[in-house]
Amino acid sequence: MKIIIDDKIPYIRGAFEPFAEVIYLPGSKTTAEQVKDADALITRTRTQCNRELLEGSKVKFIATATIGFDHIDTEYCKKAGIEWTNAPGCNAGSVHQYIASALFSYALKNQFLLNDKTIGIVGVGHVGSKVANLCKTIGMKIMLNDPPRERKEGPEAFVPLEKIQNEADIITFHVPLNTTGEDATFHLVNEKFIQKIKNKPLLINSCRGEVFDTQAIKHAIKSKTLSGFIADCWENEPDIDRMLLKVSSYGTPHIAGYSKDGKANGTKMSVQAVSRFFDLGIDDWQPLNVELPRETTIEIDGTHKNEQEILAEAIHSTYNIKTDDEILRENPQEFEIYRGNYPVRREFETYKIKASNINKETWGKLKKMGFKIAGE
Repeated sequence: MKIIIDDKIPYIRGAFEPFAEVIYLPGSKTTAEQVKDADALITRTRTQCNRELLEGSKVKFIATATIGFDHIDTEYCKKAGIEWTNAPGCNAGSVHQYIASALFSYALKNQFLLNDKTIGIVGVGHVGSKVANLCKTIGMKIMLNDPPRERKEGPEAFVPLEKIQNEADIITFHVPLNTTGEDATFHLVNEKFIQKIKNKPLLINSCRGEVFDTQAIKHAIKSKTLSGFIADCWENEPDIDRMLLKVSSYGTPHIAGYSKDGKANGTKMSVQAVSRFFDLGIDDWQPLNVELPRETTIEIDGTHKNEQEILAEAIHSTYNIKTDDEILRENPQEFEIYRGNYPVRREFETYKIKASNINKETWGKLKKMGFKIAGE
C-alpha cells in the first residue's frame, strides 16, 4: 500500500514504513498526480481534499491531524466511497492555554479584574468546554451558546446568542466553519451581529477566520463598538488583512492549537485511525520524544501580588501571546513560515509550580488549570 503524509505533521516518521510505501510532501505539492495511486492520505488543513484532488485516485481513507475538516469535501468523499476522519479535541488543551494567556494579557493591559467580567462562549465542544472550565475557575460569570448541543441536551445550560450580545463583556468563539444549513457559521460575526451587541465587548476568534466578516470587524473597531479584538484566525490566510492586524489588540498566525501536545495528539489519532482502517496492528501507537521546554519548573513569589497577577505569571511562564503578536506584526508576510517553524510550546500539565506566599485558594485554582504542584 501507499500512504501520502503532509511533511509538516510531526512525530509520524517511521510509523508506517514497516507496512507501506510512505511519501512525505508539503501540502502545496499534494496534487492529483501524486495521490492517484495512494491508498491513504494523512493531511492538514492546507490540503483541499476535493474532487479535483481525488477523482480517479485509489484513495480509500483520509485522516486529517486537525480538529477542523472543512478542507475535506465530505459529500464528494461519500459519493466516491472514501472514508475520512479528523482529530476532534486533539488541540483543545492548547487553545485553552492560548485563551488563558489572551484573557490575562488583555486584563492586565487594561487594568481590570477578570472575575468581575461576564464571558460568552459560542460553541461548547472540546475547546469551548475547556475554556468554560478555565473561566469558571477564574471566577468569571459564564454564558454558553451551542444550538446543536441545546437541541440534543435541552436549554437548561445554554442561552440564546442575543443574551450574550446584550450582556457579555467578552465573547470568544469556538465553532466549526459551516457554510450552509441550520448551524451555518460563515460570517456569523457580521454587521448585523455587531449592531446587536451592547457592552462594547472584547471579541476573540481562535476557531476559523471565515466565521468573522473582516470588514465588519474593522468598522466595529474604528467606531468603538468593540473594546478590543483578538485574532488567531483570519480570512484569506496567509494573505491576511494588514489593517485588521494593525487595529487588533493581539494578532497571532493561527497557532492557538500549536502546542507540541496538541500536535502529538493529532498525529496519534491519525496514525491510530489509519491502523484501524487497514488493520495494521498499531492501534495503540504513541508519538515518542515530544520536545520539552528548557525549564519545566515555574518559581513564583506571591508577595505583594493579587491572585490575578499570580495566575497570570504562571500562565505566561508557559505561553505569552504577546510574543507571537510582536512577531506577526513585524513580519506579517511570514505568516506561513512562522507556523511551519513554530517553537516548542507545552501545555500547563508539563509544568510544576514552586511558589511561596500563595494562599490555599489560589493553589487550588492553579491545580484546576492543570499545573502540577512541586512536592506533591
